[in-house]
Amino acid sequence: MPTMPTSAQDLFDNLVPKGLAEHPDKAREVNAIYCFKVTGEGGGEWTVDLIANPPTCTKGDAGKAQCTVAVAHDDFKTMLADPNAGMQFYFQGKLQVSGDPMLAMKLQQLFDIARAK
Repeated sequence: MPTMPTSAQDLFDNLVPKGLAEHPDKAREVNAIYCFKVTGEGGGEWTVDLIANPPTCTKGDAGKAQCTVAVAHDDFKTMLADPNAGMQFYFQGKLQVSGDPMLAMKLQQLFDIARAK
């Protein structure tokens, strides 16, 4: 059974780094640098570098993201539970994507790596 994060902090501080360490080859298939800006309780900012060898997930905005995703924490948790919610939030203006929008389409691959057992 995949692990479900309890918050953005849990996902980016624990699950993503663990997934990247266990599946660096899958991470490099995504081949992008993301910045996540999650507002509200349980949120924060992280840079996920899937080009680096090994891939990394670090706190803060490293300023080199090819795709930046900004969202409220409650909406972020909904997206983790229901991957299809991302498009709805995007069209409702609740999810902002800057940089390369095609890279946002690969986010599910990143979250799948984080949840892999």
